[in-house]
Amino acid sequence: MRWLFLLLLVLNVFYYVWHQQEAPLRAKEVTPLTLYKGSQQDIRLLSESADRVARRDKDADAQGDCLYIGGLARREQLQVLEQRLSALGVEARVAPLSLPDMPGYWLRVPPESKHLLDDSRLQNLAKEFNELKHKIMSCEGIATVE
Repeated sequence: MRWLFLLLLVLNVFYYVWHQQEAPLRAKEVTPLTLYKGSQQDIRLLSESADRVARRDKDADAQGDCLYIGGLARREQLQVLEQRLSALGVEARVAPLSLPDMPGYWLRVPPESKHLLDDSRLQNLAKEFNELKHKIMSCEGIATVE
């Protein structure tokens, strides 16, 4: 058993010496970013490009995203919520949503009135109505008939 251990030790030393004699690999040289010329010198996100921002603003004005508030189990609670929102100056309409992940009754707040409901007001409404949820989705709906 002692001889087997010594044999393995000698083989390990031999392997180490043989491995050290191989030429080390050269690192690939990378040209610095400053050597590139033209418009590709600075790195910009796709969302930061002028065309993309203008197109996004145009699309937001054209269709916009509505705020959906609800998820309430009873229609009476929805009417009370609608009255509460109208007292705050927020225009809201009953939205017929029949999605499996969004049960209950919902109100749709158009983009013109969406800015009136900030996070603190939504939290206060959520304290008043226990089951209240909110989501931002397209005003046209989830799927169109095209």
